[in-house]
Amino acid sequence: MKTNRREFLKTLGGVAAFTIVPRHVLGRGFIAPSDQLTKGIIGTGGMGCGHVNYAGTRLVAVCDVDKNHLEQGRRLVNEKIAAYHDFRDLILDPNVDIVHIATPPHWHGIMSVEAAKAGKDIWCEKPMTRTIGEGKRVMEAIKQNGRMFRLNTRYRFADSMFYGLGTPAKPLKKLIQSGMLGWPLKVTISKHTGFDWKFFWVGKEYLEPQPIPKELDYDFWLGPAPCKPYNAHRVHQTFRGYWDYDGGGLGDMGQHYIDPVQYLLGKDETSPVKVEVDAPQQHPDAVGVWRSITYTYDDGCQIVLWGEDFGDPNTPYVSGPKGNVYKNFVCDIPNWEKKLADYPEPEPQVTDFLESVKTRQPFALNERNGFRSATIVNLGTIALRLNRTLNFDPVKLEFIDDEAANRLIDQPMRAPWNI
Repeated sequence: MKTNRREFLKTLGGVAAFTIVPRHVLGRGFIAPSDQLTKGIIGTGGMGCGHVNYAGTRLVAVCDVDKNHLEQGRRLVNEKIAAYHDFRDLILDPNVDIVHIATPPHWHGIMSVEAAKAGKDIWCEKPMTRTIGEGKRVMEAIKQNGRMFRLNTRYRFADSMFYGLGTPAKPLKKLIQSGMLGWPLKVTISKHTGFDWKFFWVGKEYLEPQPIPKELDYDFWLGPAPCKPYNAHRVHQTFRGYWDYDGGGLGDMGQHYIDPVQYLLGKDETSPVKVEVDAPQQHPDAVGVWRSITYTYDDGCQIVLWGEDFGDPNTPYVSGPKGNVYKNFVCDIPNWEKKLADYPEPEPQVTDFLESVKTRQPFALNERNGFRSATIVNLGTIALRLNRTLNFDPVKLEFIDDEAANRLIDQPMRAPWNI
């Protein structure tokens, strides 16, 4: 994909009037007088509007292919900011330090790679990418261009409660790494253990073609996705119900729920070797519901997802040969809290993305461990679409003896887009 849009930027009178000096222009390690990093947001219809007031940053540019959303983005701050229709113009804007990608997931890979090539650091919404292949390209681009990357889910390091579990991840990490629960472990993520899979994110199997709203550049919104007739249910708030753009409730909540489990189990450098599904046959376009998805690692550890009210309500969140942990951080090991006090705390993490950008130390949830948790989500969506058990090689990052599954690792993109 061509990315040379500098001639366009040279003509931007409004941008030229800005007095903000981005950090990368001043040189690595230089502290600007305001000590602020500048940020541009791609996608201002929903999630992108919720992260404007991040301490230490200043919003200087927004981008959206919907004119109404773009105008909404302009009003996020009082001062004048640049507003773009084409994300490549925002990425190449010399005033932008950090590119915040808040689009549907079918754009995450392309935009992350292009931002890295342009020398920008990246804050990306979850899921990291819609396919395993796109995730591999993002990792490569971040490494090759020396960029910092943050995936925007925080539960592996946040002090806030991990949904209905009744504890942040850190105390549970300490308990697991102490060995008191034994090994291997099984983690069950379900409504019973405090996690809702949002099955309202399902698609409609037949969509009546509708006129495209005049404010929306629908062809650009589709981008690399297949060209299909416009219907309001296919875009904006309900896009998650279609395989071309996301993966339903699993795509929406998967990295929120699963990434901390990957951290808890110490699986940041690997992936499950098998994924099994119990679900109705999925429609080729519209995402449906499922009963369970089971991931198994080569050491016997498992992550089990139960949909809706499926499964035993009394099942523990973490089960091990020596003990169990239930919702609200209830453990059945006698005197476990007193025993745990003698064990070391988990390793510290860099939990401020601005610190990562300034010091060039990787953020707690970056392109490498984020790729692994995104891969867990994508293994599940592939198994659901094919409706069968799949065996996966976590080193080669390919399915074993399954041509159809491997075709879904790198899915075709509509011309002229590629990654």
